[in-house]
Amino acid sequence: MCIPTSFVSWTGEALDTKTPLLKSRQALDKQARRILKLFGHKEIAPVNATAGPEQEYFLIDKRFYYARPDLLSAGRTLFGAPPPKGQEFEDHYFGLIPDRVMAFMCAVDRELFKLGIPAKTRHNEVAPGQFEIAPIFESANLAADHQQTTMAVLKKIAEKHGLACLLHEKPFAGVNGSGKHVNWSLGNSTQGNLLDPGETPHENAQFLVFAGAIIRAVHKFSALLRASVATAGNDHRLGANEAPPAIVSIYLGEQLADVFEQIRAGGATTSKQRGTLKIGVDALPELPKDVGDRNRTSSFAFNGNRFEFRAVGANQSVAGPITILNTILAESLDYLADRLEGVSDLNHAIQEVLKEIMDKHSHVIFGGNGYSEEWRLEAAERGLPNLKTTADALPALIAPEVVDLFEKYGVLTEAELKSRYLVQCDQYEKHVNVEAKLVIEIAQTKIFPAAAAYAASLAEGAARMQAVGVTSATATLEKVATLLSRLEKDLAELHAARDAAEEISDWTFKVLPAMSKVRMTVDELEGLLPDDAWPLPTYQEMLFIK
Repeated sequence: MCIPTSFVSWTGEALDTKTPLLKSRQALDKQARRILKLFGHKEIAPVNATAGPEQEYFLIDKRFYYARPDLLSAGRTLFGAPPPKGQEFEDHYFGLIPDRVMAFMCAVDRELFKLGIPAKTRHNEVAPGQFEIAPIFESANLAADHQQTTMAVLKKIAEKHGLACLLHEKPFAGVNGSGKHVNWSLGNSTQGNLLDPGETPHENAQFLVFAGAIIRAVHKFSALLRASVATAGNDHRLGANEAPPAIVSIYLGEQLADVFEQIRAGGATTSKQRGTLKIGVDALPELPKDVGDRNRTSSFAFNGNRFEFRAVGANQSVAGPITILNTILAESLDYLADRLEGVSDLNHAIQEVLKEIMDKHSHVIFGGNGYSEEWRLEAAERGLPNLKTTADALPALIAPEVVDLFEKYGVLTEAELKSRYLVQCDQYEKHVNVEAKLVIEIAQTKIFPAAAAYAASLAEGAARMQAVGVTSATATLEKVATLLSRLEKDLAELHAARDAAEEISDWTFKVLPAMSKVRMTVDELEGLLPDDAWPLPTYQEMLFIK
């Protein structure tokens, strides 16, 4: 099948992500027009969601890739001891792009340009071997098509350059994973960007209504937004040092947060203005200072004229999350339009309804460190869901209020939602099952024989030295032997957990922990065996050799 394509069943059910996305766009357009009419607009072009999804990815030499069965079949390394140097110096992030990678990036840009997909930025990312590409902002429907094509182009061009492009959310443990930061906004050709606050947002009632609708939507359907990014790969990434937590919150920035606090207190009368950054060097000019910095720890952050949904996984289609964003915003705009249509004093009614939104839904607004344990405790006090795993999150897709939401706006039926829930559960279980089988196979056929052979050579060497009267230290031999015994035990436990798994919760809470125990043992063995005896390319080789 080619992109763009709508894929439906013989009886009309949507079997794809394209059809619901188009339906959500219709629902959003209808409700946004109602709001715009309240502000006296006569000519209103179709309102459309726009998106600019950034794509993070890793590049490694393809010879390493083909020597790692886990990367080849699962997309991530299931074993691997941390290298002596990781990302702690941030030297990759701020360093030059390697020549080989730059040649790859230029080839990608040329291929994308031929396909009508202009890329705007390309740069190193935080982890060694990690990079990013970002397209020019465009219609969300088109952005979803282009994003799928971009992933295919990245993989195809990497192969031609002797590289492998890894799009898994967490291909390497201990360093940053990869996301797909979806910059999302809405607007049209007559009223422009509807999420542009202007210089004095406290006076921009139209913007405040749309922003208030988003606050209400994200708080009301935060569990659904979490479910939209729930995958086996993304579970390893969310909540770590590079990714937002599984708790969905909104970052508004200093200026907007202040305006909405004023609204809650009775009425907004001022907006904080941007200051000036004085560097203190005569040769450098004074620079205008933005009113609020980006918050990279927030899952849903306002960035000047758009929101950035940072929790989307690197290997996902952006169509699903955007469909949900469009639909929950349509519901909130519908609610606000019902409250505001026909009132005698529009400004007073807007102030009243926005204050109600802040009173009821401001718990979702947070401007601090989303990675901190303090935030997790505070979020629990606020009543925000913390759905840490896919098993926890996916039931939100079939919650009664979600079914009502999608059916009301004609985006998805109950049957279509239930089928997606079942398919995603099935996909999760299959992913974890493949990984479990790989852990068993690699440990039994590569790691155990290599470690046993090394133990035998140590024992033979010790015996020869003792035969000539030299006392040989056997501490390493004892460590390797102990770990081999533990590995056999860990593998037996993993076999049992995998054989007994029936539901998604079994794979999450029984099989994955058993896999982790095997990994810990194998990674300890890696630290003891000589390089020429270790049967897999190491993290140090894969991350740093380009």
